[in-house]
Amino acid sequence: MLRTLTIVHVVVGVVLLAMPGLASEEGYSRADILRGSITPERAWWDVAYYHLDIKVDPNARTISGTNTVEYRVLKPGALMQIDLQPPMDITRVTQDGTPLAFRRDGNVFYVSLQRKQETGDLNRIVVSFGGAPKVSKRPPWDGGLTWTKDDNGRDFIASANQGDGASLWWPCKDHPADEPEHMLISVNVPGHLTDVSNGRLAGIDALPDGTRTFHWTVSNPINHYGVNLNVGDYVHFSQVYDGEKGPLDCDYWVLPYHLEEARRQFKDVPRMLEAFEYWFGPYPFYEDSYKLVEVPYPGMEHQSSVTYGNGYANGFRGKDESDTGWGLTFDFIIVHESGHEWFANNITNADAAYMWIHEAFISYSENLFVEYHYGKKAGTEYVLGKRRRISNDRPIEGTPGVNRPGSGDMYCKGANMLHTLRHWLGNDQTWRSILRGLNETFYHQTVTGAQVESYIAERTGLNLEAFFNQYLRDIRIPVLEYVIEGDRLHYRWTQTVKGFAMPVEATLNGDTITLSPTRSWQTLTRETPVEQFSLDPNAYVTSFNLTGR
Repeated sequence: MLRTLTIVHVVVGVVLLAMPGLASEEGYSRADILRGSITPERAWWDVAYYHLDIKVDPNARTISGTNTVEYRVLKPGALMQIDLQPPMDITRVTQDGTPLAFRRDGNVFYVSLQRKQETGDLNRIVVSFGGAPKVSKRPPWDGGLTWTKDDNGRDFIASANQGDGASLWWPCKDHPADEPEHMLISVNVPGHLTDVSNGRLAGIDALPDGTRTFHWTVSNPINHYGVNLNVGDYVHFSQVYDGEKGPLDCDYWVLPYHLEEARRQFKDVPRMLEAFEYWFGPYPFYEDSYKLVEVPYPGMEHQSSVTYGNGYANGFRGKDESDTGWGLTFDFIIVHESGHEWFANNITNADAAYMWIHEAFISYSENLFVEYHYGKKAGTEYVLGKRRRISNDRPIEGTPGVNRPGSGDMYCKGANMLHTLRHWLGNDQTWRSILRGLNETFYHQTVTGAQVESYIAERTGLNLEAFFNQYLRDIRIPVLEYVIEGDRLHYRWTQTVKGFAMPVEATLNGDTITLSPTRSWQTLTRETPVEQFSLDPNAYVTSFNLTGR
């Protein structure tokens, strides 16, 4: 589904491709631009459907097969960009049974179409491919396939490729702005193994050669990096959650010797669903079910196939990310990665630059989970505790058009940005309606950061341009400078972008007050001398006392 918003990226891609000197000066390679922009060879067609039909060979560590790409013609075109990264290779492309010519340019294949592509047509090509995909050295942070053995010596295989892209292992239109509306994933594996992928299991074919093919249907739009395969000696159990939209099938796939641990630990799933349906609205993929699948790495947010490898313990690998104690009251991977079903899989960034939409909201969702189950004070303590992880090394919004996300601060700083905004708004019910409204308004859509910012500004009635510029596009923490002179408090914002005028609560002589600082000095006069002054810690700002300097 190619949204009209991506016209912006078409322009960016064309400009950068036409100006290779600029790309080099900014540190962006041709591969960055071909991956990150809507190039002319991507712009004329809209992906509608994939049938990914593959064979996984654990001994050779290879993947081979076909991807049938169904697409709508938006305007006439003759050259199509398909992405697939080395060492994977495309071996054949056909349309209507006719072989098509293609050539490789790094991570990109250009396919020359013979048939005239008429606007409005729904056409298909079949891409044959194969190879030994990149092996991940540190999944999920380093993208690729993991080929390992379980404790019983059986093959245990999984994909994880958020940053590096789906084209690490299968050919597709690897740009977040264009998602297939639905998908069929067919995975052939040795007969003693099971594949678990996205969506619902539609059938299993037992073949004469002793292998089995698992067919998974995805009936909702899906982002490319969310497509996964998980192959192992799985056992299965399930439950039905009574959710906002009715019965939700929850399926769990784990290694047999972890079954009892999983039955205990996965009780966090209904707690997660209860909290997030309250804050964000109904789980977005009832049709495709919810799955939690054991993998040999910590975990990731694959749509309707959330992967889990957190050792069946609370926290993240047994540690509290907030250092407050609250992080040990829940399983971090279950809560964080499942939260991405709302922000990442339902609402998906239209460009890697806006990855903060995924990670800021879901890092923030952790304290919302804590608040829902343990109270507002506990949730606040949790999010404030994560501030020590903020580095302010570079902006948390990246560069559009070149596959460049922002700083890892998009997690903890992004969460504290949202926490700050919530307290500026001061109305928890309105804030909850905004979180739910985002998921309703942008249901199953790709969005830019500007769309999310505009929606929040409209719903709050606040001028948030400088606020978002400060926290998304600047690395400085706002500083409230102040001077105390008897009964007078002089104050102003420094280390801020132009126009930053966020009000902030403070305690002055034991009284709670609201200040409305700007970058110009202001004065507050009291009836008695100012003896004590401090800022509300809920705002991600700091203060500096200039008195006596």
